[in-house]
Amino acid sequence: MSIFEQLNKINVNGHTEKKNGLTYVSWATAWGKLKELYPEAFSTVYEDQRGLNYFTDGLTCYVKVGVTVEGLEHIEYLPVMDYKNKSIPASEVTSMDVNKAIQRALTKAMARHGLGLYVYQGEDIPEERLYCEECGKEIQAYGNTQPKTIANASLKKFGLQLCTRCATIYAKKQELGIEDGGIANSDQDEEYKGVIKVK
Repeated sequence: MSIFEQLNKINVNGHTEKKNGLTYVSWATAWGKLKELYPEAFSTVYEDQRGLNYFTDGLTCYVKVGVTVEGLEHIEYLPVMDYKNKSIPASEVTSMDVNKAIQRALTKAMARHGLGLYVYQGEDIPEERLYCEECGKEIQAYGNTQPKTIANASLKKFGLQLCTRCATIYAKKQELGIEDGGIANSDQDEEYKGVIKVK
């Protein structure tokens, strides 16, 4: 399992905060979970030529934070913003504003490695792996149809969570009036190949 896969499967729902309609992962929680799995991971807060921990174009400011895991660094650039998520004019930026931006950028850099990434995709839970109750294989997307849609359609129609292949065979057997089960190892699989239509 890759680093991304390992981190992306972690559920951080119990450690999020909402502000102005947006969901954030607690940086302390994210950092703790990352270090549990990868103790050698480290972060880098980049400084400008003057040694300041933020950058500016004279109008607004931004921070640059990197997180390195197993030699791979992901960098996040984040504007220094107010509570409305609007960029703060450079002349009004305080050290507290910069600190908050750094912590948020740190969390998002960890998300680039997979930890809590789904939160920033607007999802409620990590991607759920679904398995066919007939053949035991993971249910894969078919064209634009997602695994969950395929599983729900087969559950509604056959009372079982099936992959596209097994659902197609079940449908064909229904059509032919065949009621026996055990399709996973059927010698007639080729005959029943097709596409299950899901809505």
